Amino acid sequence: MFFRSQKEDTQKVDDTSGIKTTIKETAIALLRLSATSLPHDVQQSMQEIKQEVLNHEGALLQISNILDDVELARETSAPMCQDTGIVSFILSVGDQFPLKSELKEILREATGEATKLVPLRPNTVDFFEGNPGNNIDPRGHIPYFYLDLVSGDKLKITAMTKGGGSSNIAKLGMLKPGLGLKGAMQFVIDALAEAGPAGCPPYRIGVGIGGGEDICMNLAKKALLRPLGERHADERVANLENSLMEACNVLPIGPMGVGAGQTVMDVNINLASRHPASLPVGVVFSCWALRHASAIISPDSSVEFVDY
Repeated sequence: MFFRSQKEDTQKVDDTSGIKTTIKETAIALLRLSATSLPHDVQQSMQEIKQEVLNHEGALLQISNILDDVELARETSAPMCQDTGIVSFILSVGDQFPLKSELKEILREATGEATKLVPLRPNTVDFFEGNPGNNIDPRGHIPYFYLDLVSGDKLKITAMTKGGGSSNIAKLGMLKPGLGLKGAMQFVIDALAEAGPAGCPPYRIGVGIGGGEDICMNLAKKALLRPLGERHADERVANLENSLMEACNVLPIGPMGVGAGQTVMDVNINLASRHPASLPVGVVFSCWALRHASAIISPDSSVEFVDY
């Protein structure tokens, strides 16, 4: 029979303590970045929208104010918006990455510390206990984790801090299958028309079609993470994205609802197979402050921050 010595057990703990610290510190950094630094592709899109509305005083004022806010937030490392959202983490875990089951607890601790350090506004309100002040749900559901198991030995973490205003205008439709993709596209346009300026446009829209009522909303939220302008690998879906974006921008909503200028920065679609009897469609909006940040961690604790 083989017995491990106490020294060997201690060595095992020491072997993982470094990577645990790296994960925690990286997650805190990502939460800070997501709240205080607009992704460069989104900022570039906002600059392009500004050039398009130079002759419209209201739209120009709104876009200029947003861009000034973005610069000030980045310079001072302060949140771009007072609503720093509900925290979620999208994780891609390599099958050879040294930690798996402990990731959730590490990231919960990181969320609590980031709430104080960034600071993030405490946004988790328990129905019975009130607000714990740390963005951690006492029942373990927040921060929320989206997990993907992948090959390799790396861990990719995406921190997403999505605000309440844009979440409030999300839509789920369980359509009749006979309506098909045309009906799904109409549902998206109707959802945008109903939302109007309530979620702080210009928007990024994620669309999930198929799966089930939960799956399509999950797909729609993940679609928001695609770099702006990147089209679906399936040309047929890419064509739908282009057509839908064009149709959405016909609506006279504009930046912050001024009625002129671009309403939607991009539309991205994710598809899943559906049940023959149902056609689920999920529409998830992001406000102009598309808050997310990603990093890839290797087993040697090296970190690569992903900049879109």
